[in-house]
Amino acid sequence: MKFNKGLLAAFGLATTIMFTACGGGGEQKDGATKAETTIKIGATPVPHSEMLEEIKPSLKEKGITLEIVEFNDYVQPNIALNDKELDANFFQHEPYLNDFIKEHKEMNLTNAAGVHVEPMGVYSKKISKLEELADGATVSIPNDPTNGGRALILLEKAGLIKLKEGVNETATVNDVVENKKNLKITEVEAAQLPRTLEDVDISVINTNFAMNANLNPVKDALFMEDKTSPYVNIVVVRKGDENREEIKTLINELHSDKMKKFIEEKYKGAIVPAF
Repeated sequence: MKFNKGLLAAFGLATTIMFTACGGGGEQKDGATKAETTIKIGATPVPHSEMLEEIKPSLKEKGITLEIVEFNDYVQPNIALNDKELDANFFQHEPYLNDFIKEHKEMNLTNAAGVHVEPMGVYSKKISKLEELADGATVSIPNDPTNGGRALILLEKAGLIKLKEGVNETATVNDVVENKKNLKITEVEAAQLPRTLEDVDISVINTNFAMNANLNPVKDALFMEDKTSPYVNIVVVRKGDENREEIKTLINELHSDKMKKFIEEKYKGAIVPAF
């Protein structure tokens, strides 16, 4: 039997289209198709990226592929999110976000959910307790406004300085009204603080950067924020995207009992769930 070549080609194309329509989205157990979505989230390596890696499999089961883009600074993740290179980011607390938006009013970013607290700590390679701190000792703190103020508040709680009454996380070195040990305070980019430990007597370091430098906050910090810290780390999205179903699913996984157990077992008090 002879076939019309044009008819055969048309039949083959139709069959291909039918197969693609039926099977392109991935099959569920009942034979129905499931749409797959990829969401891209920016994060600092420790602990944020580690936490996101933990929920990758469960998100995959729900049809969501999670792509993690790692950053080692506190500026680029917000810029990339605003420029739609990311769907979300996970690295900052709300005071930092609010301060960032004040400086970048064109950015339409918002807090989608709080996840955990990373208590800030005081570290040293030269002394084993704060009582050993000598007169004129050197101190490094973060140079961004909210984390710098947070570090100064921690130094005040440790009894090393006194700040002007009424200042909050916006405190600066100019707000120090009492400095009995004549501490010399230097402001440094947050990610670089662990490297300053060879040169300064003490450094006030964010937990994520401390852990990334193999410092154990529970064992190595000379003084730490307590669990009542208001600096909850948050997932940030562009305004309106907090209502996207895949973002809601991401938040649900980060707020799950499984994640709480992961945080408690892996970080052993260095990081505290906030949900």
